[in-house]
Amino acid sequence: MNQLDRLFEQFYDNALEETIKAAGPVERKLTLKSSLLELLGDFSYLDETRVPLQATIVETKEFSDYKRELMILSITKHLEIKMYVLTPKAEKIFSPVLALHGHGYGVKEAVGLSEDGEKEQVVRIHNQFAVHLVKKGFKVFAPEVIGFGDRRLTRDIQQGNINSCEAMATTLLMEGKTLAGLRIWETRRIVDFIEKSSDVDKKKIAIMGFSGGALIAAYTAALDLRVKATVLTGFTNTFKGSIMAMHHCIDNYIPGILNYAELPEWISLISPRSLFIESGEKDPIFPNRYVMEAINQIEENYQNRPEKFSCDIFPGTHEISGRKAYDWLSDQLS
Repeated sequence: MNQLDRLFEQFYDNALEETIKAAGPVERKLTLKSSLLELLGDFSYLDETRVPLQATIVETKEFSDYKRELMILSITKHLEIKMYVLTPKAEKIFSPVLALHGHGYGVKEAVGLSEDGEKEQVVRIHNQFAVHLVKKGFKVFAPEVIGFGDRRLTRDIQQGNINSCEAMATTLLMEGKTLAGLRIWETRRIVDFIEKSSDVDKKKIAIMGFSGGALIAAYTAALDLRVKATVLTGFTNTFKGSIMAMHHCIDNYIPGILNYAELPEWISLISPRSLFIESGEKDPIFPNRYVMEAINQIEENYQNRPEKFSCDIFPGTHEISGRKAYDWLSDQLS
């Protein structure tokens, strides 16, 4: 460790020292939630331009055990969300799951489609998790996260860039906002839409996110009490062990967040609501050593309700497994 390494270690230590100034646990939790909203940025302009939620179905595909609809959801005068909705073929009220993809070519990865819209022949890191969820009996809402797929900026589409994370994030940072904040704002509007769906139980809304999608899921669940169960894949770690230790997309960085808490405490804001964490034991960008460190800290918040917390460290890398997560969700929402 050279002098510059020591300097940046000291920056980290000093930031954490500031977080120790806490009142009681309830007060600290409330303070962190209000601080998180401020750190993510002010998106009140979007609230002022909201329109009644309207979904236009542009494609319907029937399968033997479920239906897949592609819809465009209008949420403001200028903002539309492309979203797949997967519904089991059964006459019942469903538990809804909001499925958030991570980095890649967009939401198509989550629903079993290749980049050109054909049926995917290769199982990729998203493991077609929206399809697995609908086959477990959930109604699945899988939006295209802004910055990916068809929701890239024109310049990135023309240049062949796989996402618009850098362009969007740097622009928002110059305005005192964050891309994470915009994505979380959108996600909470989708929860509004889910609540209005006639065939779902709005008291059993769940969210599952992978990688960058897990970041959105974690902070959305922390802020929005309507989310009753959360699954995080390929994200749970410490800031120091992951995004401060190696290269990550700029959409992971929220200015000033370490001055309030390390990542495990932010995730713990979800408690006492249900939380499941899964991670590949050989994930190179969210190292297992720090996954376990984070899990140990988060688990302390569930000592009085251990049935609400579980985890799975599966053989694998940076990918979705679901080998225990899907059944856990079924149990939590039954």
